Amino acid sequence: MFKFKDFLRSEVVPALGCTEPGAVALAVARARKETNCDNVKKVEVLVSANIYKNGYAVGIPGTKGLKGNLIAAALGALCGDCNYGLESLKCCRDSDVEKALQLIKEGHVIISVDSKRNGVYVKAIVTTDQHSSECTIEETHTNITRVTLDGKITFLKDEKFRKKGSEEDIPAQIRSMTFWELSRLIDEMDQEDIDYIFKGVEMNMNMAQLGLDSSSNSGLELGKTVMKLVAANDLPFLPYKIKAYSAAAADARMSGASLPVMSSAGSGNHGITAILPICIVADYYSKSREETAKAIALSHLVTSFLKSRIGRLSPICGCTVAAGAGAAAGITFLLSKDLFKAERAIEIHLSNLAGMICDGAKETCALKVGTGAYEAFMAATMALQGKELDIPQGFLGKTLEETTENLSILSNKGMKDVDSILVELLTK
Repeated sequence: MFKFKDFLRSEVVPALGCTEPGAVALAVARARKETNCDNVKKVEVLVSANIYKNGYAVGIPGTKGLKGNLIAAALGALCGDCNYGLESLKCCRDSDVEKALQLIKEGHVIISVDSKRNGVYVKAIVTTDQHSSECTIEETHTNITRVTLDGKITFLKDEKFRKKGSEEDIPAQIRSMTFWELSRLIDEMDQEDIDYIFKGVEMNMNMAQLGLDSSSNSGLELGKTVMKLVAANDLPFLPYKIKAYSAAAADARMSGASLPVMSSAGSGNHGITAILPICIVADYYSKSREETAKAIALSHLVTSFLKSRIGRLSPICGCTVAAGAGAAAGITFLLSKDLFKAERAIEIHLSNLAGMICDGAKETCALKVGTGAYEAFMAATMALQGKELDIPQGFLGKTLEETTENLSILSNKGMKDVDSILVELLTK
């Protein structure tokens, strides 16, 4: 059984830009490092449909608006530093972007889809004038499982070791836990954990402020649009401030802002949705630092609880469904200290938004993040007022565990063709 600190290190980590092209850049950067040569001749990347879809049209940090897996792969080969994980492009410069564009123009960067692969899967092959190296990432966005140099294996993750509860295995362990078993981990929090959680609050709030900045031009500018209506008293303050700040952070992030956010369950947008609604409510009600941190911790735990069932990458929008449910639980717990009510809030939220599809990371994610954040507050409000759903009904089971299993079936079986169809539409 893992500890809460293990959970934070595995599931709550900084990410620069969208995590799918981030994983592409990381794999390419690791492969190039193995060659020990900067003279890159060719970059070939094979990805799952999920990675392809999510990285197709999203802004890449440091590129002044360039989008997609292709530029991420090229930059990973030229300036990526795999030591920074999902922030591997943090040192990207204008000169690197120019070289990357030239490499792409010459046809030396290729992205293709492996239709047999689902979830997180990236295999990058980097060829220099001296060597050829391959790096494979599987299951989670930073989980490098295999590296080769000139056909010889130089690194291979031991499957037996991974099954003994290593960091990469935490999502699998969560998959077998109940909501109550997982939620009790918040009792292990210490001051170091609180400080780390507030590091995430600061990072994600900085991204929101960038999206709200009058001088910025971020994506759809949904956050700014909603905040103007709040300021004019045309909308209720608290729920729409939650929507505005969450959407603004996604506005900035999806347009390629060069700021990291704290992710949740492998996604930066999940992290935005899981964190910002709670810290805004906490500020409004003057909650203590420890109370706020515990509520956000619960939000992260619930997000991972749901993502472990429906899949790391799935046809269902994790921002609205999983992270939104996490935020609903966190807000409820923040204002009541009642895990029973938090569980009710999750059920209410899921019954509302479970069918929303993910059609890839892009500027319209701000719409979905804003919706997930707003509806999380509404679900929490209903739960705090003692409202309960008459279950079972629809896909909702007698228990939250049964509900999440039903949701998993809907996502992995009922919607199994969604991603392949979306890739087909994108490639047209």
